[in-house]
Amino acid sequence: MESQDPAVVEAVKASGESTLENATAKAKETFDQLMNVSLNIAVTGRTGSGKSSFINALRGLNDEDDGAALTGVTETTMEPTMYEHPAVPNVKIWDLPGIGSPNFKANKYLKDVKFHTYDFFIILNSERFTENDVMLAKEIKKEKKIFYFVRSKIDNDISAEQRKKGFDEQKLLCKIREDCQKNLKELGDPKVFLISSFELEKYDFERLQNTLEEELPEHKKSALLQAWPVCSADSLEKKIKMFKGMIWAASLASAGIAVVPVPGLSAACDAGIVLLFFTRCYYAFGLDERSLSRLSEKVNKPLLEHVAKSKLASAIKEKAMARLQVSVALASLATIEYAASLLPGVGSVAAAGISFGTTYYLLREGLNELADIARKIRKEAELDTLCSNS
Repeated sequence: MESQDPAVVEAVKASGESTLENATAKAKETFDQLMNVSLNIAVTGRTGSGKSSFINALRGLNDEDDGAALTGVTETTMEPTMYEHPAVPNVKIWDLPGIGSPNFKANKYLKDVKFHTYDFFIILNSERFTENDVMLAKEIKKEKKIFYFVRSKIDNDISAEQRKKGFDEQKLLCKIREDCQKNLKELGDPKVFLISSFELEKYDFERLQNTLEEELPEHKKSALLQAWPVCSADSLEKKIKMFKGMIWAASLASAGIAVVPVPGLSAACDAGIVLLFFTRCYYAFGLDERSLSRLSEKVNKPLLEHVAKSKLASAIKEKAMARLQVSVALASLATIEYAASLLPGVGSVAAAGISFGTTYYLLREGLNELADIARKIRKEAELDTLCSNS
């Protein structure tokens, strides 16, 4: 058999590694962006309109939780207050000062709160929208930013009216929506979202999510979906689909590490990527202890046991990959990757292939497991039955 020209072998090796390095670099860039792209949400409105409770709801917190935005506090400052999402730190929600002053000047207000910081504005009111709301919306539009009107505390309106004879919830909601739009007629026909910060599965919370998905730039949608609370079966499935779409980039990004011939390095880096990916899934699906405890209390059912039965979910909870059975497979493959990376020809490409396949399998199977847990919890809590009856 004719021996191969060493120069040809080197050329093939260099070409393969160059192509791989480019691909893995691009994959890492994509994965990093999906995990770290910033999203800044501005919440404004009159003092007492429920801004703090709405911000807490977006962050998956109760008003009494540590780190929650304070409710029932009189505003005395013109400085925006930033609240980081507990599980997705690249998502920041800003509580802007109230706009109820009779001497309100929209253009000065936007300059004072540094309007260019925010991806979009949510203008909140718990009663009827006012001239100040309209002025602010016009100024935001002039600055080529997007805004959404949210009519908050809908649960209070329902509670106040439902004792009356002939109460019809849908008629009441239609009347509230029409009244809001009448007060905003100067702006054309803006969308108004009716929301209760304490019952996200009801009213227009999901409609707001869908609208944001449609109107946000493509690269911002992953941040929105990771951070936005699960409010329906459809919203859960959207999150699952998004994470499935990330698996290829995450797996290929990990493959680039295997080109470097250092024992154990690829296994360690794979574990870091796997843990980050699963941690985001865990919180995005509402499987964390705080979310499940609150849901268990609401529906009066023991839902935490679903997570406790899963070794994967328990390991994420403890942030200890060593407790995962799959980590054994990662550790054993480190030696194979090291050996393959030292082989002549395209050995490094082969090593990367081992890393890619391992990570892809782990992420796919782990995602499916977490998704199934989330679906079972929704089913046992009868959440979708509640949604269909609202």
